[in-house]
Amino acid sequence: MDRIDRRGFMECMAWAGTGLVWVATGGVLSSRVIAPAAAAEAKPGSFSFVQISDTHIGFKGQANGDSTATLQQAVDRINALQPAPAFVLHTGDQTHGQKAGAFDTVAEILKSVKTERIFYVPGEHDVFLDGGKEYLGRYGAGTVNGRGWQSFDYQGTHFVGLVNVLKYKGEGMGALGEEQIEWLAKDVGALGSSTPIVVFSHVPLWAVYPQWGWTTEDAERALGHLRRFGSVTVLNGHIHQVLQKVEGTVTFHTAMSTAFPQPAPGSAPAPGPMKIPEAEARRMIGVTDVRYVPGQHPLAVVDSTLG
Repeated sequence: MDRIDRRGFMECMAWAGTGLVWVATGGVLSSRVIAPAAAAEAKPGSFSFVQISDTHIGFKGQANGDSTATLQQAVDRINALQPAPAFVLHTGDQTHGQKAGAFDTVAEILKSVKTERIFYVPGEHDVFLDGGKEYLGRYGAGTVNGRGWQSFDYQGTHFVGLVNVLKYKGEGMGALGEEQIEWLAKDVGALGSSTPIVVFSHVPLWAVYPQWGWTTEDAERALGHLRRFGSVTVLNGHIHQVLQKVEGTVTFHTAMSTAFPQPAPGSAPAPGPMKIPEAEARRMIGVTDVRYVPGQHPLAVVDSTLG
């Protein structure tokens, strides 16, 4: 077992053509990457949900020549979970640069997921060509003013989906904007401080590596409205690897991609798909268990490979 260091940070270079299953019990979240025959532990009052991210349908590269196949692999593993997850969170980059027909392909594959509902937030690749017109046309209904951000409650836990990619193309980093931050303040304002909060967005809400745009410029303003809560979990994608950080009662977790890995922060001249043989990438599939006890202990993390 590897413990978080003094700065509350741990990095794992494994990646997987799979997703992340979370189990919530009384505001305590535990998670692991979905592996064959993985099952969410059923306890009274608990529920599970799955996070998938960065499916990048339309991508073809050295590490993965068929991103559609690896997304289907993720779906097969989700459908093998017992009990089935209550819902799925997709944290963005469904498509690779909005390739023609990619949204349709994702929708066709994900409609077979055995779950109550799938919630989405966009990645920059989903809004790259048209500023979000196609994405919001598909997923904007039921979100705040049709702009893509949203919240919902499930068995006592409050979930908030934020959009931080609409300015990414121009500025090279995530941004939420004044309107969304003001909405967030009102959305959580009436909640008791003991309410567990789960926030999900695409670009990390902490400064992973600003030189590569792996940060959200106004995240601290948003987090300022969340730090009074005893349990806040922030789920992101975008960087295609597991990075974790704990700040007081807020834990940050970035997810692996189902399409391809990216280099560790600062380990390459620039971010982007790693140029490694597909066979090597497949051997990097791993399992990550994360247990979070709000306000008492750092994240406990165990990593192991499947191959």
